[in-house]
Amino acid sequence: MELGDETAEIARVVVEAAPGVEKIPAAERVYAYVKAAILDRTYPGGELLTEGELAAAVGVSRTPVREALLRLEESGLVKLYPKKGVLILPVLPQEIDDVLEARELIETHAAAKVWPRRKQLIESLTDRVDEMRAYRKSGDTKSFLESDRAFHEAIVGAAGNEILSRLYNSLRDRQVRMGVPGIEMQPVRMDKSITAHQEMIEALGGNSVKRFRELVIAHIDTAAADLRSTR
Repeated sequence: MELGDETAEIARVVVEAAPGVEKIPAAERVYAYVKAAILDRTYPGGELLTEGELAAAVGVSRTPVREALLRLEESGLVKLYPKKGVLILPVLPQEIDDVLEARELIETHAAAKVWPRRKQLIESLTDRVDEMRAYRKSGDTKSFLESDRAFHEAIVGAAGNEILSRLYNSLRDRQVRMGVPGIEMQPVRMDKSITAHQEMIEALGGNSVKRFRELVIAHIDTAAADLRSTR
């Protein structure tokens, strides 16, 4: 699972009841806890939960639960049903298509935007790929996927559009919920991913933005095919 750093830390604090949890606003604690549980499929698609259950799980009243659930509904993760509870929305084939199409639009736009200052990106992206190689060697799939995501977020972030960056992060959250089919059972996919990311770095060091954009698209297409193959 990969969340925004702040959300992930709040979720950890809530789950572990770590010192300082009382200083985090109640609605923020509920939001982080439920979001984390949805993305790692502790709360699977199709499950109906009540506000009371969530309030008890986090140790808060129902008022902040409602506030948090409204935010999650806006993100497309849940559907609220008054007096019944909240439905964890299942992943539908159309959602996969929509998320990957939106990712491609944002990432290809970012690829063109960062091209004039691409050399500034090469070092940080190389660090991410080095991390991926280390995690592949140690078999740490979760950390491998976090470095993979950080690689792409660095490119989108370098484009300098905060609205697109936030939208991109929400898309990656939704993709996490869809799962990463077979990567634990077929580690060769990690090898292919490392190769694809290294090719993108090499393209950044070249003189063809067209080549860079084509590699970005090809990488997203591969992710889309892997996701669709399990549906």
